[in-house]
Amino acid sequence: MNYRRLGRTGIEVSEIGYGAWGIGGAQWGGADDEQSMAALTQAIDLGLNFIDTALAYGEGRSERLVGKVVGERSETIHVATKVPPKNGIWPAPDDARVEDVFPGDHVRECARRSLANLGLDTIDVLQLHVWNDAWADQGDWREAVDELREEGAIRFFGVSINDHDPSNSLRLIESGAADTVQVIYNVFDQSPEDELFPACREHDIGVIARVPLDEGGLTGTLKPDSEFAEDDHRSRYFRDARSREVHDRVAAMVSDLGIAEDQVAETALRYVLSESAVSTVIPGMRSQRNVERNIAVSDGRGLDPVQREKLHAHRWVRNFYR
Repeated sequence: MNYRRLGRTGIEVSEIGYGAWGIGGAQWGGADDEQSMAALTQAIDLGLNFIDTALAYGEGRSERLVGKVVGERSETIHVATKVPPKNGIWPAPDDARVEDVFPGDHVRECARRSLANLGLDTIDVLQLHVWNDAWADQGDWREAVDELREEGAIRFFGVSINDHDPSNSLRLIESGAADTVQVIYNVFDQSPEDELFPACREHDIGVIARVPLDEGGLTGTLKPDSEFAEDDHRSRYFRDARSREVHDRVAAMVSDLGIAEDQVAETALRYVLSESAVSTVIPGMRSQRNVERNIAVSDGRGLDPVQREKLHAHRWVRNFYR
C-alpha cells in the first residue's frame, strides 16, 4: 500500500481508503455485518489505514461496525465521519439557511453521537455532509468546530461537497476553515480538475475522492439490462435508459484504450490516483474480493500517461442522483 499526505493535516493516509456507506445497509439492498467486518478487516490487514463513514449511514450502523473493527486493531487507523444536515435534505438546496442545516448545537451533538458509535476519544476528520459555499461566513458552525477541536473531540475539519458541484467550496477553502474536502471524482466527472484541485494545491487541502467507480458504472460489469433490488439506490441511479447509456460509454472507453472489460475498474481507480491533488480514494468494498481487487491498484505503477490523455476525452458530467 502506498500512502499520501492528507493536505496540511500531515496525516499519512493509504491512497486507497474505505468508503463505509455500503456497510450501513440502508440504500444498498441490505448488508451482512459479518461479511462487512471481514472485508474491512482484510483491508486493514493489507495496509489500509483510512476509513470514511457517516452518522447517517444506516443511522449509525456503519459507524458502529467501523468502531468494532478499529477497536480490535493495534495499529493507527484514521477515521473520518460526517454530520448529517439537521433538515435531512441531501444535497443542500441553494436557498437553505445554515441555521436550519448546521446550527452549532447540532454539530456538537452529532459529533458526540459519532464518538459514542465509534467508541473513539477523537475523530480524525469531522465533515459536514452537505455544503453551500454561502455558509462560509454564516452561522455558528465554525465556533462549534473550534470548540470540538479545543476539547480534543476532533482533530481536523472538512466538508463533503454537493454532488457534481466541486466549485461550491472555493470560498470555504480560501477562508482557511477547512482542512479537507470530499468530492465526486472519476473518469466521467473530471470537473474537480478545473478549479477545485488547483485551489486545494494552493491551500494544501486534503482531497478525499468519492464515487471513483460511478456507483458501479465504471466497473465493466454493468449491462444494458442490469437490475437492482428496489431498496438498492442503484435501481434509481441507473433507471430507465441510463444503464444502456453508461454501458455504451464504457464500451467506447474500452475500445479507445484497448483494454478488456475486466480492466475498467482498475483503470478508473488509477485515473483518480494519477491526480496529484488526491490524497485518498474511497471506493465502497463490501466483499473481500473487492478489497483485494481495489487495494491491488496501490502498487506504485500509476496510470500510463497516454491512457490518461485518452480518458480526458471520456469526460461526461451529469447528475444521476436527481
